[in-house]
Amino acid sequence: MSADAVQSLESLLDTVDDSPYYILATGPSSRPRRTLKHGDTFAVLDSHGDFGASQGGPDGLFHHDTRYLSRFEFMMNGAHPLLLGSNVLEDNLSLAVDLTNPDIYGDGRIVLPRDSIHAVRSVVLWEGKAFVRLSLRNHWNRPVRLGVSFTFAADFVDLFEVRGARRERHGEKSAEVVAPNEVALVYHGLDDKTRRTSLHFAPQPDSLYSSAASYRLTLPPGGCRSIFVQIGCDLVDDSHLPFISAVLASCREHRGRMVGLASVETSNEVLNEVLDQSLADLAMLITETPQGPYPYAGIPWYSTTFGRDGIVTAIETLWLAPEIVRGVLQRLAFLQATESDGANDAQPGKIIHEMRDGEMAVLGEIPFARYYGSVDSTPLFLVLLGLYVERTGDLETLKKLRPNAEAAIKWIAAYGDSDGDGFTDYGGTTDRGLTNKGWKDSHDAVFHADGHLAPGPIALAEVQGYVYLAKIHYADCLRRLGEPDRARDLELEADDLATRFEAAFWCEDIGTYALALDGNRRRCAVKTSNAGQVLWSGMIAAGRAATVAKGLMASDFFSGWGIRTVAEGASRYNPMSYQNGSVWPHDNALIALGFARYGLSEPVCRVFDAVFDAARWMEFRRLPELYCGFRRRTGRGPTLYPVACSPQAWASGAPFALIQAALGMRLIPELGEIQFRNPTLPDTVDWIKLRNVTIGGASADILVRRVEGSLSVDLVRVSGNARVTIEMMQTNPKTAI
Repeated sequence: MSADAVQSLESLLDTVDDSPYYILATGPSSRPRRTLKHGDTFAVLDSHGDFGASQGGPDGLFHHDTRYLSRFEFMMNGAHPLLLGSNVLEDNLSLAVDLTNPDIYGDGRIVLPRDSIHAVRSVVLWEGKAFVRLSLRNHWNRPVRLGVSFTFAADFVDLFEVRGARRERHGEKSAEVVAPNEVALVYHGLDDKTRRTSLHFAPQPDSLYSSAASYRLTLPPGGCRSIFVQIGCDLVDDSHLPFISAVLASCREHRGRMVGLASVETSNEVLNEVLDQSLADLAMLITETPQGPYPYAGIPWYSTTFGRDGIVTAIETLWLAPEIVRGVLQRLAFLQATESDGANDAQPGKIIHEMRDGEMAVLGEIPFARYYGSVDSTPLFLVLLGLYVERTGDLETLKKLRPNAEAAIKWIAAYGDSDGDGFTDYGGTTDRGLTNKGWKDSHDAVFHADGHLAPGPIALAEVQGYVYLAKIHYADCLRRLGEPDRARDLELEADDLATRFEAAFWCEDIGTYALALDGNRRRCAVKTSNAGQVLWSGMIAAGRAATVAKGLMASDFFSGWGIRTVAEGASRYNPMSYQNGSVWPHDNALIALGFARYGLSEPVCRVFDAVFDAARWMEFRRLPELYCGFRRRTGRGPTLYPVACSPQAWASGAPFALIQAALGMRLIPELGEIQFRNPTLPDTVDWIKLRNVTIGGASADILVRRVEGSLSVDLVRVSGNARVTIEMMQTNPKTAI
């Protein structure tokens, strides 16, 4: 074997990810999982409403990146109940599970025939607590003596341990019955923090131990009993809110969050279900922070503040919910780095990538307490600020965030280009952080055509587009603030970047832009979806955009369920990989917005239909973080990726970005205009109705429908000074959609 062949083999062998942040897939679960979330608390339960009763899932009640309850199992007369049905109710507010008893034997005979007892378990999260109600009804024609038991435990492991990390040392755990109806599970951590789970039972159990509670009930025919359990995480007070009060409080908060949002309805009922689920998922993931509402990235692995994820989700939903966007901007501004710290990849002006507050983060075992290892969050922050100001005309927020925007622009110039070649790049400032710092952050996501991993510093294609767009949008902000000369300077810098990008990244032999330039300024000549996000930035010529779009819609890229991250045939292509051949809904949504920017309606519709068709096959019509990139086959749905987050914020936002892309919608408050540029409807949709679209102080309901082969855009209702305009021509790529 030649030396080159040996080197190539060694390079390919290093694709097995030994990163400590790799998420282990431990095998199939015997029960499907359900998720709930409120604030910084989330629960992953199985279909029976249990934690930890079946293997294979990341079960538990989690609070601030720690599992506060790892087991909570319900049994009747010592037997597991039979499942009748299990659903997270509309709006994701609670889990409802219908169970019944199996045939139960005693003295060699059936003493309780199956289907005699109907058990209904309801679970809701509120303010750091899980509220559980178990209602039992006897449907047999004779009295039933029933034993009901709950077995529970808390391992207090860090979320990164659940993901697969190994630790040599832990703190001390204890469990104590502190009252006839209450148990305390306590963990004294190595970080000197005490974490406590309290379980409060009502009525008082007949027997209570530090790991189990049991009741001995007698139910007459038709008789009903209810048992309530409150599971609290680090309770500030020991008051016990009634179950129904928690449900009502959760409903009130949800209704308040929905006030003022636009809504979408279409002629396609399945599409409506997808949109409703996406909106409910977004509402669940949005967390009230001291700086405003912020969409946490996803459950179970990323239920915390992520810079890039929050920004992209905000971009996808800007036309729908501008108030959320303001919360994202304010929180990221608050967390913006002010000094250099190599241990967490921070430099002044840089926008945060991820933050954690579990034990491993506090101890520095992982670098993510406040981690700034993303190359794209900072320019994307400027993009979001510019889009928000354009959408709302909110100069007060712009002025408030002006220092943060200036710091971000300075970061791009002073720190973003490590080798001085004019392209924003990244290298490693800590050996404990992420290797790759774009949205494709797997260790093997950036490579050359022969499969060798690219050495740093690495300049990603789409990041140059983000920087271009950041300068264009911040220039617009500066004009609004009365600084036209500086605005023009930024626009000239953006134009220069576009020219240099074209020369450095275009690969004629593969008909698209390189994935990246490596540390030796060699092109990673690989066909990837990154080039599609360059279209979203609008920094390339229309003719080149058409060429890129044609390639993205060819069979090696387009699976039938969406555009793959890497084209089939590439050296590291694997349809089952995380980012080297899979399909990501948010990636497809940004690419579709790029198509729309260049007036490419036909591929917009194909991507629109593909992603919504994929959702049609998903449980709850919920789009997950990603799914496998296998080619679409007749009569079969997309292949799921086993450890994908579901729900996940930017996947939940993708349907609304696809609606915007199809309609070519843009809102301009200065003119009171709701613009539709090259609007189109996919074949699966006859009409789309938008309600309560706000612009300035006005709002409108708009119906876009197909009439005798043509498209009609009707202003159904208007409040205030708003009007609709339609443009049917080639769009200007410098103008955002």
